[in-house]
Amino acid sequence: MLEQWSNGKGSEPHISQPSITPSLQYSSLTELARGPAGTLKTLLGKYPHPKLIMIDTHAHLNEIEDIHRAILRAKDVGIQGIVAVGMDLFSNRTTLDLARQFPGMVHPAIGYHPWSISQETIEENIDFIEKNLASCLALGEVGIDYKTKIKKPIQWEVFSRVLSIAARNNRPVIVHSRFSHQRSHQMVKDAGIEKGVFHWYSGPLEILEKIIDDGYYVSATPALAYSPPHQAAIKTAPMERILVETDSPVEYQGRISEPADLMITLEELSRLKGMHFEDVRSITFQNAKLFFDI
Repeated sequence: MLEQWSNGKGSEPHISQPSITPSLQYSSLTELARGPAGTLKTLLGKYPHPKLIMIDTHAHLNEIEDIHRAILRAKDVGIQGIVAVGMDLFSNRTTLDLARQFPGMVHPAIGYHPWSISQETIEENIDFIEKNLASCLALGEVGIDYKTKIKKPIQWEVFSRVLSIAARNNRPVIVHSRFSHQRSHQMVKDAGIEKGVFHWYSGPLEILEKIIDDGYYVSATPALAYSPPHQAAIKTAPMERILVETDSPVEYQGRISEPADLMITLEELSRLKGMHFEDVRSITFQNAKLFFDI
């Protein structure tokens, strides 16, 4: 799920991160992160739909309380598709159900997140992925997390096995790599994965260079508003290798996110890159279509 970096430290899911005092450049996004929905309307006034067409490339839709309203709000801001990711057997099944409920809007990815691994559930989770990945858009969320209590060799084994399934099915991989960037990248490369995105990348720039050189992508989140490691990575990455996402319903500075908040990611990315919002939207939309073959 979330990379969750703040002051160089990771955090657990759905726990507000310590606020980093933003510069004046961030004032509009800070208001959006902390304020009422009316602030989002300000952004929509600047970039009115239907000019906007966007794809949220990473959301945990199974965790959003009122999914129907969230989908409607996403459509209202111009989101054309959402890649719904899974973390375990339950979320994978729910993600597939949501894709059937919202055809053309919700695109399913199934995975086995390192936080979800237990010795007793490994086989049933991998078996489900083996049987269902061919009918999904991608494998994810999967990877390695060196801050979780799951022993590293078990994480490596699981990641290796699911990468093999993705390679056999020629599916893109959505990678969680918190504090494991070098090992995660090497395993993806060694598995022969052609398309991989390193979700919420906030790791070392020297590893980022290798990720880009090997043809892989990184993704940007609303944490661009306040996270220096995430800002540094995304500023360095070339635009043609960046996907945009929300990782909803993650909390960003006390505000629970949803797919419509992709506007925040795009606004911060355009500021960081010194580019027009529309150019950033257009490039990342095409990146998502190319990466996921949507």
